[in-house]
Amino acid sequence: MTEAVAGGAGANWAGNIVFSADRVHRPATLDELRALVAGSPRVRALGSGHSFNRIADTDGALVSLAGLPRTVDVDTAAGTVRVAGGVRYAELARTVHEQGLALHTMASLPHISVAGSVATGTHGSGDTSGSLATAVRAVEMVTADGDSVTWEREKDGGRFAGSVVALGALGVVTSLTLDLVPAFDVRQFVRTGLPLAVLEEHFDAVTSAAYSVSLFTDWSAPGFGQVWLKHRAGPASDPAGPDFPWGAPATGPMHPVPGMPAAHCTEQQGVPGPWHARLPHFRAEFTPSNGEELQSEYLVPRHHALAALREVAALGPVMAPVLQVCEVRTVAADGLWLSPAEGRDTVALHFTWVKDTASVVPVIARLEAALEDLDARPHWGKVFTTAPAELRGRYPRMADFLELRESLDPAGKFTNSFLRRLLYED
Repeated sequence: MTEAVAGGAGANWAGNIVFSADRVHRPATLDELRALVAGSPRVRALGSGHSFNRIADTDGALVSLAGLPRTVDVDTAAGTVRVAGGVRYAELARTVHEQGLALHTMASLPHISVAGSVATGTHGSGDTSGSLATAVRAVEMVTADGDSVTWEREKDGGRFAGSVVALGALGVVTSLTLDLVPAFDVRQFVRTGLPLAVLEEHFDAVTSAAYSVSLFTDWSAPGFGQVWLKHRAGPASDPAGPDFPWGAPATGPMHPVPGMPAAHCTEQQGVPGPWHARLPHFRAEFTPSNGEELQSEYLVPRHHALAALREVAALGPVMAPVLQVCEVRTVAADGLWLSPAEGRDTVALHFTWVKDTASVVPVIARLEAALEDLDARPHWGKVFTTAPAELRGRYPRMADFLELRESLDPAGKFTNSFLRRLLYED
């Protein structure tokens, strides 16, 4: 039976968004979900609540998939897994690994839901690694009339490319089928003290120094205090780690935010471990923080990376009072219409701010102005102020997506005020 929890739908993980809906519906079966969608004038699906803006909000039916069966069906012969949308990555990864398989990448937090992460273009790091969404080979969703539909990469062309990173605007995603790779081990190393001038001279070598590379700074100076190198372990790999002459080895475990204890971070100092216990920055068995932060992220074409870093470094004194840490990662290009990496190899600039919206938003506006000519695409699930018309202009397939959305949901059942502004207003 569908569970409807009244008394206020509550807030997102960070607590900066209070949802407008007066209850969260938790259907227990697919048929209950289909009936709820068909009978509601407005619907939004709620994932793990790790978005920092109103992308999941609605004044209609706010639906959690947490009550549906937590399906994780691994097909070892095909090298795929069919996973229910409400499952989180930590749970998925453990099950996949038990079958000797792996996801090609992981986000820094394994606590986030599969469907929500894919729908917003969330990513890990690596010159040759696409976002989490690039593993998707089939999407199953409930559309506005309550029907269940499936679109596959190999069969459905444009509809598939438009339905993966879709912001929840086409329907409620109930399951995804993901490509897998053979399981692998990773050694994680941290290097310290990388000046921006050195990065500028050796950018390609730095970002390709390991399977996954993350650079951290608080921009108090033009450089990076930490570089996290996630190095694939194997018979030919050096236990001392990848060749990285541009920074000194860390003397002990580190947290990305200077001064924070490293207990909740994944193991470092070259200790080998399975991919799912090293590719994220934070351990699955711990909650990494209590949400006392806001986040923004801007994804720029790789050929603009150095220009973007110089612009950001120049804003160091402006950001310092409200910035906890900035992370720089690389993402491979893809062909998903609303993916921030669509059509271009990408460098992602991620900002973790203090939890003070009034102080942070003016700084974000300054940051966006500095990146204005560099074709920066904000992460769909984080805080940004980019004008809607400008944002739409940075996605060449936006018109195709809007046509697809109109064909599937002409009444706008899945479109809330946040999306209406982004997708249609000037």
